[in-house]
Amino acid sequence: MRIQLVLLTLMFGLSLNAQAILPLKERARVMEEIQHHRFTELLPELMKAHKIDAWVLITREYNEDPVVKTMLPPTWLNARRRTILVFTLDSKTGELSRAAITRYPFGKLIPSVWKKDEEPNQMKALADYLTERNPKKIGINTSENYGIVDGLAHTDYRLFEEALSSSLKKRLVSAESLATAWIETRTPREMVVYNQLVEITHNIIAEAFSTKVITPGVTTTDDVVWWLRQKVIALGLKTWFHPTIDVQRTGNSDLYAFDGKSKFDIIQPGDLVHCDFGITYLGLNTDCQELAYVLRRGETQAPKELADALADGNRVQDLFTERFKTGRTGNETLAMALEAGRAEGLRPQIYTHPLGLYGHSAGTTFGMWDSQEGVPGSGDWPLHENTVYAIELNTKVYIETWEKDVRIMLEEAGYFGPDGFAYVNKRQTELFLIGK
Repeated sequence: MRIQLVLLTLMFGLSLNAQAILPLKERARVMEEIQHHRFTELLPELMKAHKIDAWVLITREYNEDPVVKTMLPPTWLNARRRTILVFTLDSKTGELSRAAITRYPFGKLIPSVWKKDEEPNQMKALADYLTERNPKKIGINTSENYGIVDGLAHTDYRLFEEALSSSLKKRLVSAESLATAWIETRTPREMVVYNQLVEITHNIIAEAFSTKVITPGVTTTDDVVWWLRQKVIALGLKTWFHPTIDVQRTGNSDLYAFDGKSKFDIIQPGDLVHCDFGITYLGLNTDCQELAYVLRRGETQAPKELADALADGNRVQDLFTERFKTGRTGNETLAMALEAGRAEGLRPQIYTHPLGLYGHSAGTTFGMWDSQEGVPGSGDWPLHENTVYAIELNTKVYIETWEKDVRIMLEEAGYFGPDGFAYVNKRQTELFLIGK
């Protein structure tokens, strides 16, 4: 696997050094290469597997279908006017045709086939194109389970349907399964990027959890949040959500970390500090939660109880990911993992979500913090290979010296592929020590 990553890295001209973040022009080149591979290699396979031979995506500028946003050329920050993309698969040859019913080519990869001078009505031009192609099933982006793949706006749907013949109308189907597969599936080329992206995330957290950033007794949790935001901007990256920094300590509830007050607390020696942080780079996203201990005067390591508590969190991770199996649903996996954890005397909560082109992405969902009995719809989606998840969970552990429970809250990017589960770029097994 390492050799494959190195070869792909050389192919892309990417550095394995996580801090060698590409300039914008080079990012565009890499993203265009990834998109080309996804359109030419991945999409035909997905359309064949999901038995859809025409996929129609309609969106408008500043009201983009989330799926279309994942296809935007690197030089397009938004769709233009009304953008219509059509992918058709020839069932006999397996050849995929890409067409844009637009005034402009959709970047370098999807040519425009609309001749407005001959047919001024854009929807009529779309209907004519489909009539010529004569597909058996026309997939459109509607979904009850995933907002990301429910991007066809009401007006666009109405105008589209009005333009279709009665015969073509009968062939309209939800493209939910196809669109979800497009969103959730990662290619080997993307995984090269993902390894780098998660390492960048880990390195930023490591710096945040140090005395370069935190002066115990002075620095607030909110100070660290804004340091994270500023650091990401300075690197030429961006966050996809506002980070969280909170503390647990003797004397407060295990729910204090969820209390608004902890978001503006002063970080003190003896605190257990928690972060929730993710960034976006080259079209992919991370989502990471890690823990640090603030050393007291004279301490050189964290109290054994806290180190053991982290080990309990790692054990919950293992009991969960060991039960990943192709075709097994999120709800089934969740129930099995919770049962296994409780059988070992642990007190776990699991709320793992798909991760990739979006932070909270479409695909198999394994519980939510307030839905530990399973999640209807997205929790019933079966696990597929070549997918990435934010392995997000916690376990409560009683700390005798604190006379209270703490929550060991962890989150790491994990990949499920043909060889099973693996973390994209390691996981936390030791507490960061602030002031070491």
